Parts: sequence; C-alpha cells; structure tokens
Amino acid sequence: MKFILALVAISALLAWPAHSASLSKTYSYFSIGGRNLDEIQTELDRRGPKLNSTGRRHPGATEMEFNTRIQYGESNGRCRVINAEVRVNAKVILPRWRARRRSDQDTQLIWDTLAADIKRHEESHVVIAKNHARELENALKKLYPERNCEVTAAKAKSTTDRIMAKHDAAQAKFDRVEGINFERRIMRLLNYRIERAAKGN
Repeated sequence: MKFILALVAISALLAWPAHSASLSKTYSYFSIGGRNLDEIQTELDRRGPKLNSTGRRHPGATEMEFNTRIQYGESNGRCRVINAEVRVNAKVILPRWRARRRSDQDTQLIWDTLAADIKRHEESHVVIAKNHARELENALKKLYPERNCEVTAAKAKSTTDRIMAKHDAAQAKFDRVEGINFERRIMRLLNYRIERAAKGN
C-alpha cells in the first residue's frame, strides 16, 4: 500500500456546505501474463507497483491523498472552527491477468481467489482512510475556541498530525495482520471456491 498524504491544506475560507468526510475513488490496472502460478508470481514481481515504503513491488497498491479545508470564525473575542471538511482521494491499483485462456482450470481458480483477495485488501485500506477522515473532521469541529485564529489553526494542525499518525499506524497494523494470516486466508477462500464449484456440478 502506498500513501501520498497531502496534509493539510488549512485555510480560512468563506463558507461551504457542511458535509461528512467524502471519498473519491478510482481504479487503475497493470497487465500481467503467465500461464502457471510461478510465471504469474514472476510477472507480479516485475510489473506490480513499487512502494517507496518497502522498496519492493506488490500485487496491488492504494495511493491516498487527504485534503482538509477548515473555515474559521471570530466572535466575542474568540476564534473557533466553524466548519471542517476532509476529502480522501484514493487510487486503487490492481493486476489484470491477460493469459487466462492459455492456462489450466486449477490456475484460473487460484488466480480468481488471489485477485479477489488483493482487491478486498486494497478496498480495506480505503475504508480505514475514510474512517480516519471522519474522525479528523469531528475532532476539528470540536476544537475549543481560542483567543485568536493563529492559535486555533495551530491546534487544528496538531490535531491533524495526531490523527494522521494514528491513521498510518492503523494501516501498518492492518498490513502486518494480513501478512501473517495470508496463507491460511487464501487456503480457506480456495477451499470455499472449490466446494462451491463442486456443488455447481
């Protein structure tokens, strides 16, 4: 998973409608070949997105950008957050297998299981980001009024830094847990697909 975090475009704006954290999600694909599992693995290692955090290529990735807008207002000698809006722009990068017709049914079944798990994994990263964006919005809106807007903006920045650090930790923990459980999860999913295919016959 790859994070491109645009933190924080905090500015005093006039006004905009109140929203909960919003999400924009797009998909892109990279093509791989390979007639068997070893060849598919080689293709993923060669063509998968390379992450700066690991220096390695991965079978999928999610690039995310957080954009935060804050509106400030002064009254009775105090400055407060009138509104805050956090938007997550997510780009999910997934593999697309081009050699299906030249492979056997067992390879096709395993690939379908693996591809579905890759997509689920990346979609989960997006959900984690959306949850933290919502948490950030709520925290910003609840900031206590300060004596001037400079102090309020500083509080907003420290709040953003804290929740983004929490977000990064949650994403890293998710990856660790997923990595530990990968083989067991894939075998369970594969057995389920085999049983479902057998019942269909």
